[in-house]
Amino acid sequence: MNEFQEAILKGIPTKLPAKKPLDPNVSHAPKRKDILTPAEKKLALMNALRYFPKENHDLLAPEFLEELNTYGRIYMYRLRPDYKMVARNLEAYPHQSKQAAAIMLMIQNNLDPAVAQHPHELITYGGNGAVFQNWAQYLLTMQYLATMSNEQTLAMYSGHPMGLFPSHKEAPRVVVTNGMVIPNYSKPDDWERMNALGVSQYGQMTAGSYMYIGPQGIVHGTTITVMNAARKVAAPGENPFAGKLFVTSGLGGMSGAQPKAGNISGVITVAAEINPKASRKRHEQGWVDELFSDLDELVIRVREAKEKKEVVSIAYEGNVVDVWEKFHQENIKIDLGSDQTSLHNPWAGG
Repeated sequence: MNEFQEAILKGIPTKLPAKKPLDPNVSHAPKRKDILTPAEKKLALMNALRYFPKENHDLLAPEFLEELNTYGRIYMYRLRPDYKMVARNLEAYPHQSKQAAAIMLMIQNNLDPAVAQHPHELITYGGNGAVFQNWAQYLLTMQYLATMSNEQTLAMYSGHPMGLFPSHKEAPRVVVTNGMVIPNYSKPDDWERMNALGVSQYGQMTAGSYMYIGPQGIVHGTTITVMNAARKVAAPGENPFAGKLFVTSGLGGMSGAQPKAGNISGVITVAAEINPKASRKRHEQGWVDELFSDLDELVIRVREAKEKKEVVSIAYEGNVVDVWEKFHQENIKIDLGSDQTSLHNPWAGG
């Protein structure tokens, strides 16, 4: 048995690992609202400390309170594993059930820094689409999955493993639900409060269900949208795509497919992204062809592409409003304008 398998089977270690500093090489979630009352902060700490024996509470309580005050959430960075977070071959996972091993693979894919939007805050996409609320939940869930049999089912609620229950081989290995709240308590601030308390999370569609497949999941719909929009504004007999300029914003987990959709459609795409880590990730992964951070250079490149009727996608690192204003000043015609922001989280989405 190797170190990775031993770590998975250990779950939350009896001897706590050293406190971990924030990794500057990874994109981190923005600070959430400081929305809890003093009494609610005490409850949030109690909810977080329930994963640990009492002898660790004196050490962890001030640390978790610091995280809550600094970030608006308790992520338990100390417990983030040292092993590489990447989907492995099934046989690399300790398991009694191959179905459970497959779920471990899916979880690690969702948290892979090459995939996830804010991996150390366990956010896969959309700004707050969470796999787990904290690293204790991750460790416990992986331990359960490694030790369960095909005669058991793991019940999950908002990242919290409720426990293993007797079932049978034809039953689901895992039953997952996220963010189960009633309408009267489902306003954005209600979500913020419940998430900060550690009692509910927004799992999006494929983050909290462990099945995220990246921007490829929305290439098709985005491509059809761009193509039909171009056809709609084209003059009779005109090629609706060649040399046409598509300006949009967003290169995060929900919007990273836009440049590829533009290329498939045969247009020139300029996608503005305010987070350099997101734009560079998409460039490294081949979702966007070129990167610019200077508006004057961007103007020169777009003029060249329009003149040659190139099919090219360009990421601009900055605010899309600046792009629109600059193109207006430079008399560059924008044929198609769009935006792909997470409407559930417009200020910190992805």
